[in-house]
Amino acid sequence: MNRIGVLLCGLLAAVTLNCGKEAVEVVELKKFPLDDLQGIVTRSSVVMDRDISSDGRGSLRITVTHPTVIRLLEVTDIDVENARLIYRASLRTENVEGKAYLDMRCHFPGRGEFFSKGIETGLTGTTDWVTEEISFLLKEGDNPDRVRLNLGIDGQGTVWIDDIRLLKAPLEQ
Repeated sequence: MNRIGVLLCGLLAAVTLNCGKEAVEVVELKKFPLDDLQGIVTRSSVVMDRDISSDGRGSLRITVTHPTVIRLLEVTDIDVENARLIYRASLRTENVEGKAYLDMRCHFPGRGEFFSKGIETGLTGTTDWVTEEISFLLKEGDNPDRVRLNLGIDGQGTVWIDDIRLLKAPLEQ
C-alpha cells in the first residue's frame, strides 16, 4: 500500500473511532474584542493599536523591557463550577526574548487565589497571529468569585493581544 493509501486508512480509522463520541459543548461566558481600553486594569505599557489586529478593529500592544505580568481584565459576574474554565486569546509577538503567555487567576472565597499559566506553550521571537488558550479545572463546589485574565512576559519585547474569550467546557472524562 502506498503512502496515500496508509494516510486514508488512518484517517478513516480516526473518523470511525470518533463517531460514537458526543461533541464537547463549549459555551462562551464573556467576549472582550479589545477594540478600546475599556475595562483594562493595567494601563502602563499598554496602548491601542488600530493598524495591527487579528479582527481588523484594533488590538492591545504591550511593550516591556523586563519580565512582568500585565493585568488585563477582571471578571466578577460569572457563575461556573464543575467545568473547565478556558481563557482564549489571539496573540502576535515581535522580538520577544523569553516567553509571552496567558495567565489566569481564580479567586475562591475563604481559600485565596490560584492560577493557571501557559508558560510551556508561550510564544517567543517574532510570530504572526496565533490562538492561545489555557484552562482551569473547576470541581463541583469550586465557583470563583473573581477571575483575572492577564498576559505574562518573562523577558522583553512587544506582544499584541486581541479577541479575548472566557469559555466554559465540560470536565474531560
